[in-house]
Amino acid sequence: MASQSIRIERLGRITRITIDRPGSANALDAATQFELSAAFDAFAADPEQWVAILTATGSSAFCGGGDLKALARDGLTERPAAGFGGLTGRFDLEKPVIAAVNGAAFGGGFELALACDLIVADENARFSLPEPRRGMVALGGGILRLARAVGEKRAMDIALTAREVTAAEALALGFVAQVVPAAALAETAMTRAGEIAALAPLAVRATRELVLRALEQPTLAEAMKAQGRHASVKSLIASQDFVEGPRAFAEKRKPVWRGG
Repeated sequence: MASQSIRIERLGRITRITIDRPGSANALDAATQFELSAAFDAFAADPEQWVAILTATGSSAFCGGGDLKALARDGLTERPAAGFGGLTGRFDLEKPVIAAVNGAAFGGGFELALACDLIVADENARFSLPEPRRGMVALGGGILRLARAVGEKRAMDIALTAREVTAAEALALGFVAQVVPAAALAETAMTRAGEIAALAPLAVRATRELVLRALEQPTLAEAMKAQGRHASVKSLIASQDFVEGPRAFAEKRKPVWRGG
């Protein structure tokens, strides 16, 4: 069945997933969340797809979070096992995802962006966890990821006040990698994705895992000892690409990555 609320494009090695509910500020009802979850399932399972971009239709909202009108109408309904939008609780995804944030990323929308590996934003982007204004709390990992990204006190300032963070402040705080004019956002996200997709995919996945695990070990020494035990690192070392990189360098040619 064709998707009703998202669009999926496969552009070479890049999958672009677009939330397409502009009439609802791209907020997610339960059906859209399951559509997104299925899209990320397909991306994860496709060996030809190496990087994903998550973005949205229009210029005013990346994602307004959960669809509160649908919640008020339907009450709490089933949600994807992989978390809000099929992404915030997806801890087994090995491939990188870029958030291209066009406009407001509020509540679950902010959590979706933070669940991605890299955020690029347009100049009009705004970020907020406004759940306390509605008698709610952000349980999609946003508070936890924000604290890891900017530190406890800055996260407290943002979360406890439920205030909006501009794109410029997000860049200064460090949870956004790049801010560009709105007209350049799609191209910028594709350029970033293309830069990643040009690299050895298993090396990218191993690097990504090491970054994500960097804060899990209590000491740097223990973290370094654990590196070789990670599945992604073992897969890289056993791959053809691990041989191809040095060989291509020695032969003065561009490497041909196989992803295995």
